[in-house]
Amino acid sequence: MIDMKEIVKKYQMGSQTVYALNGVTMKISDGEFVAVVGPSGSGKSTLMNIIGCLDVADSGQYELNGKPIAKYSERQLARIRNENIGFIFQGFNLLPNINALENVELPLIYQNLNHSRRKKQALDALERVGLSDRIRHRPGELSGGQQQRVAVARAIAGKPSMILADEPTGNLDTKTGKEIIGLLRELHNQGNTIVLITHDSTIAAQAQRCVYIEDGYVKGGVRT
Repeated sequence: MIDMKEIVKKYQMGSQTVYALNGVTMKISDGEFVAVVGPSGSGKSTLMNIIGCLDVADSGQYELNGKPIAKYSERQLARIRNENIGFIFQGFNLLPNINALENVELPLIYQNLNHSRRKKQALDALERVGLSDRIRHRPGELSGGQQQRVAVARAIAGKPSMILADEPTGNLDTKTGKEIIGLLRELHNQGNTIVLITHDSTIAAQAQRCVYIEDGYVKGGVRT
């Protein structure tokens, strides 16, 4: 599914060149649950952006589902993000003025699905995360854990081949964080590919495999 070879991403800071990623090589197979672990500034957010087609590498090769990403236009990358990748963010990223069902349904509009199919897929996703009784509630009427469950439902409603979770427990208490990780494990057991970005080794230990990144380099990985 994910095949990266010698990925480099650099930024110019005045006269200094800073390497966010410096020759990253890694593979993630279809159906794996992998945690990418590293401290702040390690390059994991940059790696997440490239995996999620939110950014492109300066050099190296990235293939997603056998397709070389470097050759794609921004419009093609947007389509890949919408159809192949479900995103879960630390800050939930829910629209405050619409309810849970509408938040989950919104990305499906860009898949050109008709209204009845969009609604069905959104309702099915909310049921999978245990929120079928909260579909008319707006984000401000939900707890942090419930908001993150809405975000998970939004990520899976389009039936993506991969779920990319960026620090999904970062704004949650320990108990609720464990519930969200448990939900990700359930989704993995149902066949979803999960890539979890985290700085927390305890959270990372819930994945099948951990990939460690530091100073832009992949330091290795272990199975948990």
